[in-house]
Amino acid sequence: MRNVIVAAAAVVLLAAVNWVIHARETLLDSGRVVYLELAPLDPRSLLQGDYMALRFRVANDAFGRRRAGGSDDARLVLAVDGRGVATFRRFDDGAPVAGDEVLIRYRVRNHRPTLGTDAFFFEEGHAADYAGAKYGEFRVAPDGTAILTRLRDAELRLLGAAPRR
Repeated sequence: MRNVIVAAAAVVLLAAVNWVIHARETLLDSGRVVYLELAPLDPRSLLQGDYMALRFRVANDAFGRRRAGGSDDARLVLAVDGRGVATFRRFDDGAPVAGDEVLIRYRVRNHRPTLGTDAFFFEEGHAADYAGAKYGEFRVAPDGTAILTRLRDAELRLLGAAPRR
């Protein structure tokens, strides 16, 4: 009986993991492309390797210089221009979003809002390839789930190598 329970738990766990992987792959393939302007933050970690610590202008615009309260997870409504560059419009209040708007989830951890991620990792020795980063390219689902896929320069040109898939 114990083996049956362990086997059933393993099957459920594998099914859940595969569902999450499939959802992320679908988002990468069909999510709306949105560019978020970066706000400066100090890059580099000796323990984690080469990476760029990220903060986004929309987070600064939404929360200002104040610390975000609590540990809530919620969504922002962003206006998206013709190039795909997004700017803060308002906090989500449940109202429908317009065609030029997109929802994006944020999480507040340690009184700091995070949009999708707070770091972009790259191969060791390639920091100079990303020195001109001005925008983060996200794939965004209709529910606001977002995945950072690439970094772009001020003219939205791709920096570094294209991600392997």
